Amino acid sequence: MKIGKHLTIFAALSLLSCMVVRGADRLPYLKKQGTAMQLIVDGKPFLVIGGELRNSSTGSLEYMKPLWNQMAALNLNTVLPVISWELIEPEEGNYDFTLVDAMIEGARAQGLRLIPLWFGTWKNGMSSYVPLWVKEDYKRFPRMKVQNSESIEIISTFSREALEADARAFAALMRHICEVDGKHHTVIMMQVENEVGVLGDSRDRSEAAIKAFNQPVPQELMDYMNKNKESLIPELKTLWETAGYPSSGSWAEVFGPGMWTDNVFMAWQYAGYIDKVTAAGKAEYPLPMYVNAWLELPGMMKPGRFPSGGPLPRVMDVWKAGAPHIDFISPDIYAENFEDWCNWYTQLDNPLFIPEVGRSAESAANLLFAFGNYSTIGTSPFAIDDLDPAEDGPIEKLYLAMQYLGPEILKHQGRENTMTGFLLDDSRRSIDVQIGDYNVVIELFSHRGKILVDDAFGLIIKTGDREFLIAGSRALISFKSLLSPQDKYGIGKVQEIVFVNGQWRHGRRLNGDETHRGRAARLPMDEIGIQHVTVYHYK
Repeated sequence: MKIGKHLTIFAALSLLSCMVVRGADRLPYLKKQGTAMQLIVDGKPFLVIGGELRNSSTGSLEYMKPLWNQMAALNLNTVLPVISWELIEPEEGNYDFTLVDAMIEGARAQGLRLIPLWFGTWKNGMSSYVPLWVKEDYKRFPRMKVQNSESIEIISTFSREALEADARAFAALMRHICEVDGKHHTVIMMQVENEVGVLGDSRDRSEAAIKAFNQPVPQELMDYMNKNKESLIPELKTLWETAGYPSSGSWAEVFGPGMWTDNVFMAWQYAGYIDKVTAAGKAEYPLPMYVNAWLELPGMMKPGRFPSGGPLPRVMDVWKAGAPHIDFISPDIYAENFEDWCNWYTQLDNPLFIPEVGRSAESAANLLFAFGNYSTIGTSPFAIDDLDPAEDGPIEKLYLAMQYLGPEILKHQGRENTMTGFLLDDSRRSIDVQIGDYNVVIELFSHRGKILVDDAFGLIIKTGDREFLIAGSRALISFKSLLSPQDKYGIGKVQEIVFVNGQWRHGRRLNGDETHRGRAARLPMDEIGIQHVTVYHYK
């Protein structure tokens, strides 16, 4: 579908219809449940069991045609595809939504939802997905400059023309999605830009950027910091504290000189730019929208080695103050310290959504842990189109298990002490956790006192007075009441849950060796097991 600069009568009527749909209760939105933030789709909580496609997969109709069957076979319920600016606006003001329409139709035919990634001004820091007419006009759309006044292929956040052009294109996209999908809700959220930030330097050194850096810190940010002084993220508060908590001044005067102040400065610029793009899109179709981050990883721990100014935890306050139209910020986690990043990205009541992660067995374990511990909105391994459903790998197994576990997880999100995830390894061979009024001991699988595995993972949900749903692999789980610690507790019964001929069914009633002789629930060595466990007590 191609749309010129002027709306046809049909398009105008569609827009009017879209505005009516926009106010309907069924529009996807975010809602608080206890301490959790949930995504509501068609009036019900929705857990994103997602997969992100490779960056260029959606650039071809023929390439995508067989992928929709493959995505459904991988046990996903949501696909994260790219929508690139260069492909929907090859000529300024003329939009071509052919690929977008095919994407929505392909997903809808398989019962899949979509969370498109808007590759607008920036992708992985760079401006590689902008249209050619933007790339070629470097005077109208100036690039950033780094040390030694070298221009780099990153459009400056100070380019008013670039901001307006990006916002127009994103608004046109959201208007079109509303017109073709407003009654179906195939598209349930949007990612705005991708892993933004300056690469090659800690900040933009163009003339406009230097001028802004030497001007006073905007009053909006100063007001936010003063209002939230005691709850500021430690890294930001330390910068301000070291400078003596000034109430005004240039960026260097308020936060001190150095690369971390440069990072704060760029965070404010990116947040403001992307917020305006987001606001333009939400004015057409107000779906939940988020931004994602390239993390600080070993070997790239300085601004400029990672994208300086991106939505990282250390500048979460800056993004919150500067981008009120963004609903949350998300980590692309390719780091070993997975748990740390989950903790950092749930600060300031930020809901956790993981739009990129690896596809390994370790990633599958981490994702189940995230679902159990952080009221996660959803997860999405990257390059999901590389996976073959016939191979039945770790992600496919996890996502199959999530079909059974998902409804119970959603029910317990935001409730205190009813659900937990766990990760064990050589450095943490056992843990004690409180679930309801029980102390639960989780250990690496062992036999006759000898540990037989290097790691274990899973989640536990208290579903009744003495009943638990457990899932995972390679762990032993025992229970003791906190209300009557003098009593002894054993495993009353364990019902295995299995997937057979396309349905979840009761499998074996486990006992004996499979319950550690009645002392502990035992998760299988090589699979993700699901079990309903009832405990009993005796004296």
